[in-house]
Amino acid sequence: MTSQHTGTDGAAGTYVAAIDQGTTSSRCIVFDRAGAVVAVDQREHRQIFPRPGWVEHDATEIWAKVQDVVAGALARAGLRADQLSALGITNQRETTVLWDRATGRPVHHAVVWQDTRTDRLCAELGGAAGQDRFRETTGLPLASYFSGPKAAWLLDEVPGLRARAERGEIAFGTVDSWLIWNLTGGTDGGVHITDVTNASRTLLMDLTTLQWDPAILSAMRIPEAMLPEIRSSAEVYGTAVGPLAGVPVASALGDQQAAVFGQTCYGVGEAKNTYGTGSFLLLNTGHRPVASKHGLLTTLGYQLGGEAPVYCLEGSIAITGALVQWFRDQLGLIGSAAEIEELAASVPDNGGAYVVPAFSGLFAPYWRADARGVITGLTGYVTKAHLARAVLEATSWQTREVVDAMYQDSGVRITRLKADGGMTANSLLMQHQADVLGVPVIRPVVPETTCLGAAYAAGLATGVWRDLDELRSHWQPDTEWTPRLAAADREREYGNWRRAVERSFGWLAADGGAAS
Repeated sequence: MTSQHTGTDGAAGTYVAAIDQGTTSSRCIVFDRAGAVVAVDQREHRQIFPRPGWVEHDATEIWAKVQDVVAGALARAGLRADQLSALGITNQRETTVLWDRATGRPVHHAVVWQDTRTDRLCAELGGAAGQDRFRETTGLPLASYFSGPKAAWLLDEVPGLRARAERGEIAFGTVDSWLIWNLTGGTDGGVHITDVTNASRTLLMDLTTLQWDPAILSAMRIPEAMLPEIRSSAEVYGTAVGPLAGVPVASALGDQQAAVFGQTCYGVGEAKNTYGTGSFLLLNTGHRPVASKHGLLTTLGYQLGGEAPVYCLEGSIAITGALVQWFRDQLGLIGSAAEIEELAASVPDNGGAYVVPAFSGLFAPYWRADARGVITGLTGYVTKAHLARAVLEATSWQTREVVDAMYQDSGVRITRLKADGGMTANSLLMQHQADVLGVPVIRPVVPETTCLGAAYAAGLATGVWRDLDELRSHWQPDTEWTPRLAAADREREYGNWRRAVERSFGWLAADGGAAS
């Protein structure tokens, strides 16, 4: 990747680096005091699919790639480590790593957030209470998405692991914990922590006390000895060793919460949507957690040092950008993801076709593990161009469902949506998103909001930036899409989408086989 040097003077303390460890790649971005990108380096890592519905990563490979991108970004920027005032971490959430404290080696591949192997375990844990057994405490439904059941599965399935975990020999963490432990020394004094945002995605943390919940740990048979200490999102956790020796490691945020912070959604009612492999819409609800009765997650937005935590409502959509990849790779109808916009724009509408990408169930607002993908409304008139348009529109409609649920839960109407992520490069999609929401959609000048959020939090913790107002002053809009679709047309098409979603339900039986 090319560097984007801003010409800053290079004095010590003027730069902050952020590591973004994502689902498909790791990258490091160096920012200057104005929040502008100085340099970027990025490396992909392997996706491991041992069985249908199972997704794994090699945590050792991820750590190696992270070291590569940090070195690469510094080299592209022409900087030494001692010119960094802080390092921030943002990460794919829920992905679960267990490792040996003595050797530093993972005991199993990391189990990725998309992985569905714990469906049956989650059903057993729910019992008569079902998905909502732990929702009041954690803000989350019992679902295979979250880290706690993944850790419980590993303890059950890896021979001898539970006994070792009970003796304190095993460390559990989401990817932030794994990276911070390694960055700060690993087997030689590495710090074993997580932040409140990542902890809030485990199904193990009490949303109000911000501590691990003993009753849930007991129910899942997870030894507390393996868990990291829960800390705020912006404080100095420790000092890096190795090539980054002396740099304070000063923030950790799950990737979606980091995007909230980078998009400067610091006020109640401000919202952002990140369009990536999946899409994640978060609404700031302030210093109180808002319980959802409409299929959303209550989650930590961020906590700055000893300040009161900020909460969010989140709508997690499993498949958005991944649907475009499927259209490219599995159907072979386009040669690159970027080609879908031109193909979709060659027709005026979707020709009556709708694509519901429930490849491994539906997340918000349905949480239906029994759903599977469907294409509805097919006639002889429909071409691959209409399907391309329907593929893009699936992202907009799923987002509309989440926005509606947020209003039902919070009473807050979103008046504009800040957008980031790779799919925001698709103007046709962004225009359709504005049309179906009926509000402006805005992409910022700096689209790297996930890394930017981690950098901002680390810089606040180390005095690079004074306060949130200074960070707000850096945010600038790049492109804005305003609604063009008539309200009656919008609601008619939305009704068609909702009927298409209903057709996706009930395809998988309780035992994991096809429904009869």
